[in-house]
Amino acid sequence: MTATPTRMSATDRRNQLIDVAIDLFSRKGFGGTTTKEIATAAGVTEAIIFRHFATKQDLYKAILDARCGTSDALAWFSEAQQFMDANDDEGLFRALITTIIQSKRDDPRFERLMLHAALEGNELAIMHHNQCALPVGKKLIAYIAKRQQEGAIRQVDPVAAIFAVAGIADYYAHQKYLHQATSFPISDEAVIDAFLTIIMKGLK
Repeated sequence: MTATPTRMSATDRRNQLIDVAIDLFSRKGFGGTTTKEIATAAGVTEAIIFRHFATKQDLYKAILDARCGTSDALAWFSEAQQFMDANDDEGLFRALITTIIQSKRDDPRFERLMLHAALEGNELAIMHHNQCALPVGKKLIAYIAKRQQEGAIRQVDPVAAIFAVAGIADYYAHQKYLHQATSFPISDEAVIDAFLTIIMKGLK
C-alpha cells in the first residue's frame, strides 16, 4: 500500500524535495540517484516531484541555484569587499579561510554532491560552480595584484597566492569534515590562526 503524502504548502514541499535530493545526490551522485528513490525518501509519489520539477535535471539545477544565492554567500561577498576596500589583507584572508572551513563543516552533504559532480563530469554542476566561484576568484586575484603594486604583498603569481590561501583551508576541511578524520587535537579557531600566521609571513 502507498502512504498518502502529508499535505504541505507548495514552498515547503519544494524545499523538502530539494533537501531529500541533496542527501541522495551527496551519497549516490546525480547519475546514481533516480526520481523514484527521491520520491520514496520524501514519502511522496514521483508525480509530486514532477509537479514541482519537470525533470531530475531541473531539481538538480534548483539545488545549485539555491546554494549560489544563499544569504550566507551574499554576506561573505559583502564582508570580503569591505576588507578589500580597507586594504585589510589579514582580515580578508581570515574571512576566506573561515568561510571555506565553515561551509564544509555546516553543509558537508553539498560538498559531497559537488565532488560527485566533478567525478561524473556533470556539466551543469561544473557550470554553476564556475558561475559562483570564478567571479569571486577574479576579484581576489585583482586585489592581490593591486596590493603587490602597492608593495604590501610579495611578488608571486596572484593566482598561485589565492590557491595557496584557499587550498590550505580546503584540504584541512576536507580531511576533517568530509573524510571524517579523527586525529585533530586542535580547534578550527586555532587552525585558522595558525594558517593565517603561515600565509601572512609567506606573502608579506
